[in-house]
Amino acid sequence: MSEIRDFDDYKSKYNTALDYTDLFGGTPSSEGSGFSLSDYASIKNGSYGKILKAYYAKEDAEKAEKNGDSKQRTLLIRSSADALKKSAEALTEDSLWEKKKIKKKDEKTGEETVTEDYDWDKIVKAVKTFVDDYNSVVEEIGNSDEKRVLRNGVWLTGMTKSTEKLLKKTGITIGKGNKLELDEEEFKEAGIATIKSAFYGYGSFAQRISQKAERISSAAVGKNTYTRNGSYSKVISELAAGKVDEEV
Repeated sequence: MSEIRDFDDYKSKYNTALDYTDLFGGTPSSEGSGFSLSDYASIKNGSYGKILKAYYAKEDAEKAEKNGDSKQRTLLIRSSADALKKSAEALTEDSLWEKKKIKKKDEKTGEETVTEDYDWDKIVKAVKTFVDDYNSVVEEIGNSDEKRVLRNGVWLTGMTKSTEKLLKKTGITIGKGNKLELDEEEFKEAGIATIKSAFYGYGSFAQRISQKAERISSAAVGKNTYTRNGSYSKVISELAAGKVDEEV
């Protein structure tokens, strides 16, 4: 910021149309409540310039801090969305849902047997990672003030809500703040067909979440996200009405 030495510098830099009488409420006078000779003297000797310089320096610093915070939030949202996309895609991989030869050891006899089964430890780990990443995205979106991000957040949680019944069958429920909660015991007891219908294949919940995560990542860096017909959804009006905080 260039130095402001006196009031004329201020007028030139900030393009004000005010003269001294407009600013101080009177004409130069040594009496009354208007603009006094001492005020005029302060302008001439640079005192007001110093005050104005300090004021705008503080304002510039506050703007820089705000922009820095906004940029940090953007990076966190994008990072979280990218992680969610990755963990959602991992659930759609064929190898995760193929039966494998698994060695099991009898604890009493010590005898080892080989059976074909799903690698449940790997499946549960993949689902837990997905749930954690999903919750991170929801939390980061809740801290955002970017409309494109919030709009996609509403779409994300809305789609999850529409899949609530299926998710519940797999031991996953929607808790406080629209975050997912996984009950591992219920998950393991669910039939493999039900679990695969939620997480495996085209059109599955995991595959659709992957698409939403990609849109959120794009929205975080300022890329427009559109509906199928190329126009923004009516959810914009919901954003204006302040409903996002309740839904995201």
